[in-house]
Order: sequence, then C-alpha cells, then structure tokens
Amino acid sequence: MSEKRNIARAAGILGSATMLSRIMGMVRDMVVSRLFGAGLATDAFFAAFQIPNMLRRFFAEGALTSAFVPTFSATLTKSGDDKARELANTSFTLLTIVMALVTLGGIILSPLIVSLMFPGFKAEPGKFELAVLLNRLMFPYIFFISLVALCMGILNTLRHFFTPAISTVFLNISMIVAALCLRGFFEAPITALAVGVLIGGCIQLALQIPVLWKKGFPPKPNFNFSSPEVRSIALLMLPSVFGVGVYYLNITVSAILASLLPQGSVSYLYYAQRLFEFPQGIFTVSVAQAVLPSMSRQAAAGDVAAMKETISFGVRLTLFITIPAMAGLMVCSTPIFSLIFMGGVFDYQTAVNSASALLYYSVGLSFVALTRVLAPVFYALKDTRTPVITAFITFFINLGLSLVLMGPLKHGGLALATTLSAFCNMLMLLWLLRRKIGSFGGKGILITAGKSTAASLPMAAAVWYLCSSIDWSQAGHKMLKGTVLGGSILCGGAIYMLMVKLLRSEEALDALALLGRKLKRG
Repeated sequence: MSEKRNIARAAGILGSATMLSRIMGMVRDMVVSRLFGAGLATDAFFAAFQIPNMLRRFFAEGALTSAFVPTFSATLTKSGDDKARELANTSFTLLTIVMALVTLGGIILSPLIVSLMFPGFKAEPGKFELAVLLNRLMFPYIFFISLVALCMGILNTLRHFFTPAISTVFLNISMIVAALCLRGFFEAPITALAVGVLIGGCIQLALQIPVLWKKGFPPKPNFNFSSPEVRSIALLMLPSVFGVGVYYLNITVSAILASLLPQGSVSYLYYAQRLFEFPQGIFTVSVAQAVLPSMSRQAAAGDVAAMKETISFGVRLTLFITIPAMAGLMVCSTPIFSLIFMGGVFDYQTAVNSASALLYYSVGLSFVALTRVLAPVFYALKDTRTPVITAFITFFINLGLSLVLMGPLKHGGLALATTLSAFCNMLMLLWLLRRKIGSFGGKGILITAGKSTAASLPMAAAVWYLCSSIDWSQAGHKMLKGTVLGGSILCGGAIYMLMVKLLRSEEALDALALLGRKLKRG
C-alpha cells in the first residue's frame, strides 16, 4: 500500500472515531448548556477545566507526541522491536513519576494558579473559591491523559489509530452521566462535571492497556532514564511545549483576558471553541496524527524526497477539508448555537454572543490546521529551534492584538486575535520550512487552495440561503431547525464535492476513489 493511501486510510479511521467523539462532545455541551447556561458557575468550571486542558494540549497531545513519535519511530526502524519496547517502558515509567509530581503540585497550588490565570474572578463573591475547588478535583486528569497520549504515540506508530481516538467518547459519556445523575449531591451542582472529568480520564487510560498488550508492548517498569533515546525525547519536548502548543497558549490567554470582561465571556469563548474544535478534531488532528508517523519514518531513513511528498499531501488534504469547513462554520454559526444549545437557561442572546466568537475563530480554521501539520515536521528533522522562535513571535502578536481588540469587540476581539496570530504562525512556518528543505509542492498546494476556495463560495451561498428561510431566534422548533440545518449542510457538501470534481481536484478524485473501493469491498 502506498504511503498516500496509508495516510488517507489512517486519517479516515481517526476521523470516523473522532467524529463519534465530537458528536458525544456536542451532546455533553448541550447537557451542560441546558443545565448550567453561561454565568458564574460555568465561567468557574470552564476556567478550572482550562488549566489541566492547557497542560494536556501542551505536554500530552502537543510536546510529548511531537517528541516521542519521531524518536520511537526511529528506534523501531533502526533497532527493532526489543529496543523500541524498552524505550516505551522507560518513557511510561518516567512520565508516570513526573506527572504524579505535577498533579500533586497542581492540587496544592490551585489557589495561586487560579489567582494568576483568572484575576478577574476575585471581584465576584464565590467565583474564585468555586474555581479553585473545581481545579483541584480535575487536576489529576492531566496525569491520566498524559499516559493516554504516550499510549497513543506507541499505537499510532504501530499503525493502530482507532482506540486512542475513540477513548474521548468515554470522557464525554462520563461527564454527561455525572451532570445528569450527580449534580444533586453537591452544594454547587456543577461540581458533578468535575467528578465526571476525573472518572473519564481513568476510563481513557484503562482502554489503552489491553491494546498495548495485544500489540506486544505491555507497560512495565523500567528505570533506565539515562538512555540516549530518553534524553533525545526530553530535549525535543522542552522546546516543542511552546512550539506545538502556542495556539492553545493563545486560547488560554484569551480565557484569562475574558475573565476581565463582562460575566459570561469565558463561557462564550468556551462554547465557540468547542464548536470550532469539531471539524478541527475530526479532520485536522486526524490528518496530523496520520502524517506524523509516516514522516518520522521517512526522516529516520533519510528519504527527504518521500518526506516532501508526504508533507505536500498532508497540507493539500488539510486545505481540501478545512476550507469548506471554515466557510460552513462562518455562515452557520448562529443556526448551530440556536439548534444545539438554545433552551433552558441558554437564551438567544447567549447564542448570538457565542456565535460571534465562533465566526472569528472560524476564519482561522485552515491556519490552525496547517500549523498542526507543519510544526511537527521540524521536530521530525530534529530542529527544535525554528518552531520555538515562530511560536514566541506568535504569542506576542496574539497578546498585543488581544489587548487592542478586546476593547471594541469584547470577547469577539479575543477570538479574532487568536485567528490573526495563527495566520502569522502558519506563514512563518511555511516560509522557514521551504528554506530548510526546499520546495515541497508549493504550486500544487496553491492549486488545491484555489480550487477548494472556488468550490466553497457557491456552497456557502447555498447554505446561507437555505438557513435564512427560518427564524433562529425562536426557542424550540428543534425538528424544524434540525431539518433545515442538516439539509443545508448536506446540500452544501454535495455542491462542494460536485464543484471540486468539476474542477478536477486531485484530493476529490482520491477521496471518491477511496470511497468507491470501500463500497465495492462492502
């Protein structure tokens, strides 16, 4: 099987599993919005959840994955299974010790952490104290999810993608059950959600262990922390914490600044970010995770030509998917919130405020996606300096734009600042990567971007026209709203695929051929 087909197949598996997870995430957010709305309690919960979530994105899914996968792939390719198994066990042991200490420190220092990250909470009675309590309950989540990320790196390198991707479903189920069944047992009902997070993290880790045993990589204690491979992972991790995680650091900065804005602003950004992450999680992360093992093997083997082809294919596939998703989110932002969240204590004004943040986030979907694909290339090439420099510049661009835009645009300005800084980061990474390895199919990438944009315009116009046929400000009418929005999305998707086929997009033809093969086998 060619590397392109391997990547497409892996991305398809990851996308399918992640889609189920994201659907359950939407159900979870619907439950949360109906039960708790957007106010003091949800601001405290989302802020408290932001802290272990930020660490998850920086260390677990960001730095750890980017540092571990290239090293593990190189060890497996050059030294065989036994050496790779030893590296996996050593990494698992060391990570367990480190994350246990981090978790303990986070629980003890929660008041200081919340005070530094969300200074605006102290002005409202009870909000700061609730955020500290919730953060202490949820901080152990980073311990479990970091080990899950290590398991994911091992399994993805072994070309097993489904279990790590599907495990998030159980986090969402755990939170939903906790919110519905346990909220009456606590003085602050939203505490039940924090308990659900902790239980969900345990389940996610428990799902990985049997698969690792089956693949011949059962976790066992190994204290050989002085091995060259472990040192290599540590040296790669330190800079990649900032290089890969800068987008999520910017999201965290937005949440901190939003705590200084009117009440509900933290929640508006959270709800918008959750919807923004729906296509990003299904498609962007799936492509990035599928490309990284292939690219790491090619870099380890010194096959630069094949690696360039993999990068080009990953970038083109990302653009083919994210450009129409970006257009769809922009025209459907208010209808989506009206359908999914509106009801209970979540009123139309809350939906509009959340939709404005989603609109600004949506513009940057392709920029964020390309950054997720491009940054790990440098780590696969053992270049830790370049992504850190670009991330450092991006961070200060975001901070400056946030301070400028949060005045006139409130929480929408914070979302727009994140998008603009992601655009700058993407441009810098593209330019510097081309200088480092030479051309990697720039003409083909521009052609894909142009064709996808051209096909997305009539798609967006049709979706907007169909969605404008009903009044989204009215509560209820879920069947009508769901029919109109679902029909609009299906119609838009059909128009997009027809247009890219007429434009003879290579990615569209590959996708249709892959679908045809699957249907024939079925």
